[in-house]
Amino acid sequence: MELPKNTFKQALHEGRQQIGLWCTLSSAYGLELLAGSGFDWLLIDTEHSPSDVPGVLAQLQAVAAYPVSAVVRPAWNDPVQIKRYLDIGAQTLLIPYVQNADEAVQAVRSMAYPSAGIRGVSALTRASRFGRVKNYAAACQRELCLLVQVETLEAISNIEAIAAVEGVDGVFIGPGDLAADMGYLGQPGHPEVVKVIEMAIERIRRCGKPAGILTGDQALARRCIALGTLFTAVGVDAGILANETSRLSQAFKSTVAA
Repeated sequence: MELPKNTFKQALHEGRQQIGLWCTLSSAYGLELLAGSGFDWLLIDTEHSPSDVPGVLAQLQAVAAYPVSAVVRPAWNDPVQIKRYLDIGAQTLLIPYVQNADEAVQAVRSMAYPSAGIRGVSALTRASRFGRVKNYAAACQRELCLLVQVETLEAISNIEAIAAVEGVDGVFIGPGDLAADMGYLGQPGHPEVVKVIEMAIERIRRCGKPAGILTGDQALARRCIALGTLFTAVGVDAGILANETSRLSQAFKSTVAA
């Protein structure tokens, strides 16, 4: 049995734009619905959602038949969490709140088996097709993709050092936490925040690493793409559902009231 190809990682290495959607509803059924929407990647969030390892497993299984890449965000830069998501078959992880090169190195080591890293070895995981992928432990690294998230001014100041860490495949900018750290809580579109985001994208690109971001502001998303982001999430499932259901109910309530 062959090791699955990581088409998301391949696309980044080839410089092809990947448009994504952030998924926080923690439903395998819902994620399967989204898997057919035409996005290149879906981010399965466990940092700000009730998802856990069994829930992520069900979501990975739900999207497996669709031409879309799954990216999993653990709740923290934790070797145990990382190991568990890799073992259930996640090939691309987005690690939140990476502040410096040492923390990026920690994430890299958590992704790799000894002697390069500290990932625990099991021969019978979903990732290895329960032992049916021959030489999984030796071959898996080429298909694993590590994205690290910079979301504070400290992290932004260390972009070059973080991007230089071997094994980091992309650097993702988190506008919400960055805005909060800059004193603009709840204002990721503030001009001062946007200025830092734009400079960060350019610095990541100069380092030769793919840059990524999440924003529901379509104008900002297009601006980021123009500046060079390669993996760009353009919405959040919960936000789309909340906004569209509210819009629909109000459309009819206003008609009835009139």
